[in-house]
Amino acid sequence: MQPQQQRFWPDPQPLVERLGRDFFRQLPETPGVYLMHGAANIVLYVGKARSLRHRLGSYRVANPERMKRRTLRLLRLVEHIAWEECSDESEAIRREAELLLSLKPRFNRAGVWQGPKRFLAWRSQHDGLELAVMDSLEDGWNGAGPFRAQAMHIYRALVRLLWCRFHPDAGLAGMPAGWFGCILSPQMDAVFKALADASRRKLLDQLFKNNGQTLSELCEHLDMTRQAVTKHLVLLEEAKLVTVVWRGREKLHYLNPVPLHEIYERWIGKYEGHRLQALSDLKKGLEATKTKKE
Repeated sequence: MQPQQQRFWPDPQPLVERLGRDFFRQLPETPGVYLMHGAANIVLYVGKARSLRHRLGSYRVANPERMKRRTLRLLRLVEHIAWEECSDESEAIRREAELLLSLKPRFNRAGVWQGPKRFLAWRSQHDGLELAVMDSLEDGWNGAGPFRAQAMHIYRALVRLLWCRFHPDAGLAGMPAGWFGCILSPQMDAVFKALADASRRKLLDQLFKNNGQTLSELCEHLDMTRQAVTKHLVLLEEAKLVTVVWRGREKLHYLNPVPLHEIYERWIGKYEGHRLQALSDLKKGLEATKTKKE
């Protein structure tokens, strides 16, 4: 057990001083959403909780070593807290999303602005099929949606599928330059740059084992600061090796194997797969024999 440094003064408890200890004792242990109000009853922050008592109880002590400065500023401004109970966590997530869009609290970042509606559109032309992403469907176009931010990802995936369907021998590496899904030179440089660092490769390994992790969960497996892990994730996102999905206030990171597959198609796919597999099996066998002898 690591020794802890004794403090001359206890950490501040602005919410306890302002709301009282009885406030935290009366909180229900049920899922719900909470609204932190400031002066003039302005909503400063909206959050969701699996247990309202546990979540709001975590705000009692304003420890500067454990909390972000933004959170410490928030706690100093809170005048009172309201809450709504929900039947389950899923309902709490939906209710939080509604409140974020309607109230746009000052201390919330994710979920306060709704992206534009985008449709995946197509129409038949005399020389083939035309695809597009539109904010609204125009005359003469068929469409599906709205998909919002996911529309472009669906569009790119559909282009790849159609290319592979009509040009099975060419593969993704044979797509014309400029088509979506074909790794162009800047993108390819970003992929190799991201893979060149051992820490970033370890991050990808962690996502391969358990996809959809938060920043805190990823930090548990690396011997580096939270800020350093964030910088590595930014490079992986720029290389499109990692994609993010917001679920309420949580930012989940997912492994995206498409760039690696496209590199495989470009330089390896044209060779005979069974020969490469045989060489790989031989290498693993020799390494295993060497390990046993040692």
